[in-house]
Formats: sequence, C-alpha cells, structure tokens
Amino acid sequence: MRPILLNGHDRALTQVKYNREGDLLFSVAKDQVPNVWYADNGERLGTYHGHQGTVWACDVDYMTERLVTASADCSMKLWDVETGKELVTVSAETPVRTCAFSVDGRKVMYSTDHAMGQPCFFRVLDLQQLYQEGGKAKPVFQKDIPIKEKRITALVWGPDGCFTAHANGEIVNWNIEKQCTVQYKSVHQGLITDLQFKSDYLYLISSSKDHSAQVIDCETMDVVKSFQMERPVNSAAISPTHDHVILGGGQEASQVTTTHGAAGRFDARLFHLVCEEEIGRIKGHFGPINTLAFRPDGKGYVSGGEDGFIRMHEFDDIYFDVDKEYFGV
Repeated sequence: MRPILLNGHDRALTQVKYNREGDLLFSVAKDQVPNVWYADNGERLGTYHGHQGTVWACDVDYMTERLVTASADCSMKLWDVETGKELVTVSAETPVRTCAFSVDGRKVMYSTDHAMGQPCFFRVLDLQQLYQEGGKAKPVFQKDIPIKEKRITALVWGPDGCFTAHANGEIVNWNIEKQCTVQYKSVHQGLITDLQFKSDYLYLISSSKDHSAQVIDCETMDVVKSFQMERPVNSAAISPTHDHVILGGGQEASQVTTTHGAAGRFDARLFHLVCEEEIGRIKGHFGPINTLAFRPDGKGYVSGGEDGFIRMHEFDDIYFDVDKEYFGV
C-alpha cells in the first residue's frame, strides 16, 4: 500500500475531512491556510486565505457549497467552496476550537476555548441570518461552560442531535431545537481529542489522551466497544463499509525530538470493530498522527500528522479479504 504524500502545509495538521461524495479532501493546520485537494490523485485544487492564526477545525456542508473553519485568531469563517471567497466572519472573545454544519445545511455551530478570563461557550447560528446580518447575527442557541476542565474539545452534528466532547472525558448529547441537554456520560479518564460519527449516524467513536478509543451508541450513550493503545490516541474513525476502526496518535509532540520513530508509535492501527482485535498497522509519519478520516467509499483513508504531511492511503486487495481470512465473516 503506497500512499500519496501531500505537502501543502508548513506546520502540523489539525484536521482532515472528506466531503459527502468523497471526491474532495479538506485539510487545516497550524499554518493559517485551509487547503482543498482532489481525493483521487492528491492534486491541490485551492486554498482559502484570511485567517491570522492556527486553524483548528473545519466542516463542509452536505452539498459541498460552503466550508466553515474555526481558528485561534478568535474567528469562525464561512467560505464559498468553489471560488474560495470569504463570505462571513464571526468574531469571538477567545480562540474558536470547533465548528460543524447541521445535516440540512441551514445552521452552523461553533465552540470557543476557555481563555483570557472568558468561559468556553458554544453557539448555533442560522445561516440565512448570517448572510443578511454578517458577523453581527445573534445566535439561535448559546450555552456557556464556565469550568475550564469541562471545555469543549470536539463536536459533531447528526440528524438526531448534536454531540460535544469535553476535556474531562464527558460526551454530551444536545437537543438544539429544544435548547436542552438530552443526556451525558463520562466515557474517558482524560481529554477527548476527536469525535466522529459512523456513516449511518448510529454510533460515535471517540479518542482520548487516556490511551483509548470508545465506540458509543448514539441513542443510549452506552460504550459498546473499547480499544486500548500504549500512547495517547489523537484521532479515531469507523469504516463506512467494513466492521473496522482506525486509530492514530503517538507520543506527545513535545517529546518527539527525543524519541526514535518506532518507539514513538506513530503508526496508524486497524482494529476489527466487533472482535476488538488488531488486524494491521500502517507506518509512515515521522511524528504523532493528529487526524484521521476514512474515504466515504471505504476503500482507503487519509491521515494528517505533526510532521506537516498528509498521507492518502488506498487499501490493497488483501485488506478486503481480512474478515474472511481471520474471522470467518
């Protein structure tokens, strides 16, 4: 399995994300400039200029018309995907950590860091109001989180609600229409680094600094599967077509310079979702893996690392026979 190596960022990757069709890949990093790539050959299609700080997160809407980005320059920006034009800038009191579109593409949510004497908060904005009123549009829902240890570190928005992951290891399910909490559960012993849906929105997978990843039932919030690693897990994803999960992470970035690549465990690890057994490892990055995403067709995945590189992998034929060969399914 020879990956396509993409070198479009000067600093560490923070998130990679496919659009719904899987023909475009969006990437953001600590170098201020979001990128968009052709997913089939890795050619860079364009960049989005306007941020003045690290871009922590991004999301693309259902129709691949709008891109939203969250940045450490205390702003959330809305972009036209095709032209790269900056449509709206929403300013915040502190760095914006996460962002996501609603499934219908009519609303956008973002959350901020607990910093500079300001609490963490998340807000939901109506896109029509944003287009009409710009950054002064009032949120349709806002929630303050005054405790630093409970700040939001990741969020996703599905058809049946919004889920936020917190620094204390909790995951909270919100009903945005009723503006209330549905339920919450503590699933990790440390900061949650990533939160992603399975393609059918029935399950979530979370990764954490506590060296684990958990698969969670979206309806009951019960942990149904658990995966352990020897190092912090920075990202995790569930295959849309197979009962497989992929985990990535490695030794803390601050300690990388004193560690040999093999000892740092910077490889991506594949596990069987049902059996919870490891089925493979993919090496390549020269630092911790910060972000992972499966291709929507399940035929490959992409990883972004602390080394500033994006690696696009397409699975070999043997990958698709692993269930039958090792598990008889």
